Amino acid sequence: MNKPSSLESVMTSVNRANGLPNAHYIDPVVFAEERQSVLFANWSGIGFGKDIPEAGDAKPVDFLGVPLLLVRDQDGAVHVYQNTCRHRGMVLVDEPKNIRGTIRCPYHSWCYSLKGKLRAAPHVGGVGQNTHEDVKMDELGLITFRSHVWQDVIFVNIDGNAAPFEEVHADLIERWQEFDKPLYHGGIDSSFQLEVKTNWKLAVENYCESYHLPWVHPGLNSYSRLEDHYNIESRGKYSGQGTLVYRQMQGAEGEVFPDFDDLSDKWDTGGEYVAVYPNVLLGVQRDHTFAIVLEPKDCENTVEHIEIYYAKSGEQTAGLDHMRHQNAQLWKTVFEEDIFVVEGMQKGRHGPMFDGGRFSPAMDGPTHNFHHWVATQIETGRAT
Repeated sequence: MNKPSSLESVMTSVNRANGLPNAHYIDPVVFAEERQSVLFANWSGIGFGKDIPEAGDAKPVDFLGVPLLLVRDQDGAVHVYQNTCRHRGMVLVDEPKNIRGTIRCPYHSWCYSLKGKLRAAPHVGGVGQNTHEDVKMDELGLITFRSHVWQDVIFVNIDGNAAPFEEVHADLIERWQEFDKPLYHGGIDSSFQLEVKTNWKLAVENYCESYHLPWVHPGLNSYSRLEDHYNIESRGKYSGQGTLVYRQMQGAEGEVFPDFDDLSDKWDTGGEYVAVYPNVLLGVQRDHTFAIVLEPKDCENTVEHIEIYYAKSGEQTAGLDHMRHQNAQLWKTVFEEDIFVVEGMQKGRHGPMFDGGRFSPAMDGPTHNFHHWVATQIETGRAT
């Protein structure tokens, strides 16, 4: 087995640091290491609350080979279970559906409540005998993963050892407390996916920085120029960029989306775009937000799940449907403009002499912050 590459040069200051070595983008062995030390050991995004809006709604999700089941219970709480029956390991739910009040295994009909408790095990003690002294019903509930919902993103900690979400991300929650309000999904047009031939980390790295705007996003840069942006960095937690010149979309007659209530003046012309480590990208503006969950498929392929939300529901603002459609198309265009960049960097990572690259100390701080965090997680995993 090859000795793991040293990450010392990644974990120094941005003025002298290299980026992560090539193996962290193209080597399946390193991808497996990151799966455990980075994605399973932290709060990773796996879905959205809007996909299970009603009590009894259930959605199966495969997260890096782990079968998960997202469920909303009768009290409105979201749960993340291992999508595996405690009897013979059968997958419980194979497609999104409303299962009403019971999660029923299709194999032998063992049944669980929406809160994960085993409620019935037909014939477990013999024909017509639904109990057995050696089958402890209260010990055979569904395997439950720690989960948290913020900005409608469902986060999960697979290994169960991360500090509470509210503690890990306290700074960002405080920074964006003005957006701790009900979010209303924009509808079918506001939900789309991009399949990208790149390692998931390159999507994070690109999102973190505004350095590339003049060349990759000329339309956006025409009014939100490079000099109108600022870096956002919180070592070991999150990073991204902000703009001082967010401009609201206007309709033909000057109509705009309603603002979120009680925002400070900062948001009149401001917007912020932050990577919540490891794999969630969020954006906030005065009148709408968006969330992107990066789904790593393997070391060279990623699916970007993108959802757009508003301050008021579609029912409350039916006259703005055409603008929601237009806004979604504009954001989709921006995100699609990044595809050639992240796919090009992925191809470039196969260059054997590439040393991880050097950073601009002035412009690349947010990306270096992410590299430093990833390297720290990996080193921690190797030490345990």
